[in-house]
Amino acid sequence: MCRPVPATPEARPMRTARLAAALAVALIPSRAESGTAGYYRQPSIARGSIVFVAEGDLWKVPAGGGPARRLTTHPGNENLPAFSPDGKAIAFVGRYEGPAEVYTIPSDGGLPRRRTYNAANPVSIGWTPDGKILVGTRSRSGLPSVQLLAIDPANDRPEPVPLDEAAEGAFNPEDKLLVFTRLPFQGSHTRQYQGGTAQNLWKFAPGADEAQPLTANYPGTSKSPMWHRGRIYFATDRGGTMNLWSMKPDGTDLKQHTKHRDFEVASPRIDPDAGLIAYQLGADLRVYDIAADRDGPVPIALETDVDQERQKWVEKPAEWITSAHLSPDGDRVALTARGKVFVAPRGPGRIAEASHADGVRHRDARFLPGKEKDAKTLLSLSDRSGEVEVWTLPADGVGDEAQLTKGGEVLRWEAVPSPDGKLIAHRDKNQRLFLFDVEGKKDRKIAESEVDDLGDLAWSPDGKWLAYTDQLENGFRQIKLHSVEDGATVPLTTDRYDSSSPAWSADGKFVYFLSDRNLVSVVGSPWGTYQPEPYFDKPTQVFEVALAKGLRSPFAPPDELHPDDEKDKEKADKGKAPGDPGPGKKPEGDAGGDKKADDAKKAPPKVTIDREGLAARLTRVPVEPGRYLGLSANAKGLFWLAPTPGERKADLKAVKFARKDVEVKTVAGDIRGYELSADGKALLIRKENAMAIVDAEPAPADLAKKDVDLSGWSLALSPRDEWRQMFDEAWRLERDYFYDRGMHGSDWKAVRGKYRPLVDRVRSRDELSDLLAQMVAELEALHIFVRGGDLRTGPDDVPTASLGAALVRDEGRGGYRVEHIYKADGDEPDLASPLARPGVDVRPGDVLTRVDGVPALDAPDLHALLRRKVGRQVLIHVEPKTGAPRDVVVRPISAEAEADMRYHEWELTRRERTESLGEGKIGYVHLRAMGGRNFTEFAKGFYPVFHRQGLIIDVRHNQGGNIDSWIIGRLLRKPWFYWVSRVGKPTTWNMQYAFRGHLVVLCDSFTASDGEAFSEGVKRLKLGTVIGTRTWGGEIWLSSSNVLVDRGIATAAETGVYGPEGTWLIEGHGVDPDEVVDNLPHATYLGKDAQLEAAIAHLKARIADQPVGTPKPPPYPRKAVEDIHAAAGGR
Repeated sequence: MCRPVPATPEARPMRTARLAAALAVALIPSRAESGTAGYYRQPSIARGSIVFVAEGDLWKVPAGGGPARRLTTHPGNENLPAFSPDGKAIAFVGRYEGPAEVYTIPSDGGLPRRRTYNAANPVSIGWTPDGKILVGTRSRSGLPSVQLLAIDPANDRPEPVPLDEAAEGAFNPEDKLLVFTRLPFQGSHTRQYQGGTAQNLWKFAPGADEAQPLTANYPGTSKSPMWHRGRIYFATDRGGTMNLWSMKPDGTDLKQHTKHRDFEVASPRIDPDAGLIAYQLGADLRVYDIAADRDGPVPIALETDVDQERQKWVEKPAEWITSAHLSPDGDRVALTARGKVFVAPRGPGRIAEASHADGVRHRDARFLPGKEKDAKTLLSLSDRSGEVEVWTLPADGVGDEAQLTKGGEVLRWEAVPSPDGKLIAHRDKNQRLFLFDVEGKKDRKIAESEVDDLGDLAWSPDGKWLAYTDQLENGFRQIKLHSVEDGATVPLTTDRYDSSSPAWSADGKFVYFLSDRNLVSVVGSPWGTYQPEPYFDKPTQVFEVALAKGLRSPFAPPDELHPDDEKDKEKADKGKAPGDPGPGKKPEGDAGGDKKADDAKKAPPKVTIDREGLAARLTRVPVEPGRYLGLSANAKGLFWLAPTPGERKADLKAVKFARKDVEVKTVAGDIRGYELSADGKALLIRKENAMAIVDAEPAPADLAKKDVDLSGWSLALSPRDEWRQMFDEAWRLERDYFYDRGMHGSDWKAVRGKYRPLVDRVRSRDELSDLLAQMVAELEALHIFVRGGDLRTGPDDVPTASLGAALVRDEGRGGYRVEHIYKADGDEPDLASPLARPGVDVRPGDVLTRVDGVPALDAPDLHALLRRKVGRQVLIHVEPKTGAPRDVVVRPISAEAEADMRYHEWELTRRERTESLGEGKIGYVHLRAMGGRNFTEFAKGFYPVFHRQGLIIDVRHNQGGNIDSWIIGRLLRKPWFYWVSRVGKPTTWNMQYAFRGHLVVLCDSFTASDGEAFSEGVKRLKLGTVIGTRTWGGEIWLSSSNVLVDRGIATAAETGVYGPEGTWLIEGHGVDPDEVVDNLPHATYLGKDAQLEAAIAHLKARIADQPVGTPKPPPYPRKAVEDIHAAAGGR
């Protein structure tokens, strides 16, 4: 039995005794009396009740357990519930109008009341002892750091807690001492994380000069602070697993209270009066009794109709198509959508479902050719057996599925049948290529790469040869031909150029392919602004290889021996010897006649390859170079895609076989993909979520009346079966993609066994994500994010608009006072706040009193009057600080655009501070991330100041990417001579735009991934000094290819990084700066940037010690004859 909980002076024995009796039941394992077992998360406990999240809604249950009552029913997800100190209200994050905002409801249920209108997706919800809602949000910071706001429920006015990087907090009711978690969750799911972004506890006393660390002696995670009778209770993974611990306010006297080893304590919250802490463990809730020093499960049953488990209809399956393949004769198309397989006709007719089993994912279904003209069987990569294997399905949906391959141990890809359907080429994630004998049921490996995946599988017309690409150590792809009959593999292309997309001619005499050989740069000189460099804008050309000796290209120009038109033919006939039928024709009376011709039409052409001299029979097809992919060939010509740069669409191009006047035509524009049928007579063309089948002519196609009719198509799925399948597949894909086959030493099969029983507790897609996050965390690696999926959302989407300014409610002046307008770079007017645009000219101190005629004070927040007004004209009445009132018209921006504007102001003020303190000698560049588009930030920041004596490259909060080598490559450039002309001073040098000064890189806890690689590269290559704090620690580069059937993902850490000395770099620990400087929470909130100031001071000292100047040119040589004679002593 549970020992009675001591009462506080305010709460006397009767309530405490009843609660203790209830908890006596809770702490003894038992089953709920009735109802459904759910997946329980994010509990909050107060006054003998627990509120928690299940099925995306809020529920309430007695602390002793029992049937739970649903408090919210909105289709969107509600989360992060927190009881008010008096237990009468619950604050939570809701999405009733689309954006995630703070709401409250009475603790017994009722109408939700919105408390925020621009909370920027709150990361935490709590309460202050005096009844204010404590919210962790990025809605006010410049650099996107989390800060705490205390919102008064009486008037919804937010009061900032003067701290930066404070993600959640708890105030001691006795002395108002705030204990807060510094840093929010870093995003990647991993256990025992000890990188630079590990959450840790700090304290901040009222009126203190600065916050003080409490858990600095432990490098792992400490979070979720709670007060009880002068002690701080919190969650920490010291000891290896997240458990409940406590300590004194000075950080001493550490005590462990729970000792879980399997699952980790999550989302703990305290009832400070009762001394009870509720928390999540796995899929359950538990309560820890501080006084009794014991805990136990809370038995809960949901009184629910489990609505999210009902069969679900996907009304627009075309949006979920992952592959589409034509039948051999082009009369049907096999569609794989949401893991199911369908067959649609070219014309009118039914769409047949070929797969019927729920909880199975099919990939890349395509037709299996057979003896019948009408292919009746499909191939699919299916996980029905528990591994991805090749299966057959009936194309009409009538009949059973059958497994072909067996023994799979890793993800299989791309099962491509030979033209006669007797062999199936397929490959796997371990970079192996196989041939499966359909009749003999045997699989044999024919190739394996140690570099990258094998691809571009293409069968010869007679099925005796398989073409594929193999990536070489120099990064180029080489096309190879594998002989089915003798097992030999022959290279078709050179290793000196990248070649891909092999396509066999219809008669089997040629192989066409694409190759990047047109290495002609559109940039012809290194002279110009922004460091011009060579760029090959049209590298790809089309080539053909004659497989046998003596073959003449179908593109070869005509001559007197090979006429191309009737006039040339007449000339050639005049020169023929009597009885000569001409090139390629048989004499009259030749035996074999019509029967042999008919047989030849039915049989595929026999492919003959003269292996000797194969590479020498290479010819370039007379097509202008470009950027091409996806080459195909039929008897009439060639087809390929020309992608639109920067977009996910392309034009389908084609060229007709012709000996003169070769002309490229656009068959269809702005398409997503295409496929040529096996007989070469039909083209499948995909545009967005529509597709068409047209005749395969190398000429413009009319798609208007050739659509594959998908208008009435829908599919049904079982969410519960799909959740089970996605759990198994997520486990399997982590196994198949993770960079270490040993899975960091974890027993990965045992991990699956540990978490899979909890799938039966899952009642919503969001809960599945929580379960996947717990499972993949066992790998203890970063770059593993659980994201996306077919999550439940509400029907409304009411975006909040913003004015690009900080506003304060001013009752005395009748509106919202403009406290600050976010500053923009004057050189980039498009970034200006709506209030600072020409003709508007609102200034700080002005008051906005009406919005489209509505009194501003009628709304709890001015943003409430700007809903659904992004980009629209809005009439604002302004009462200026000085001058006459006036009306102005503005166009509000989105909340996301305002966040970007605050970030831009932060960047601009760093640059201005550098200009000022650095006395114009130091440049400043901030990089938000390392993606291709972020190079724009580098170019804008670096090239105007590359000539200065000092440079700061700020990668704080850098979100990563992959362009570190672009930037480091520029920093490695060194000047080795200088140019000077007859007037002026030397201002240019070779190498152009080489930075000659002193470099500092700024990093912090949220410098991540490629931002860390850049920081480490600067250190290792001795390019400069790194200043700041230890970084995130994620350097196993990720894969986002392992997408689940509903487009959710648990990303995989796929590629490890190590140094030349043979040690793994950065992962799990982060980059240690050369000089540690911390931006402390309170000082940073007040505007100080200690890291930037340290960088400027460092560079000023270096410049003073080692000034960087341009060498003076030597005296001009004297070459006059007199000077030469004088130099020679007058001789």
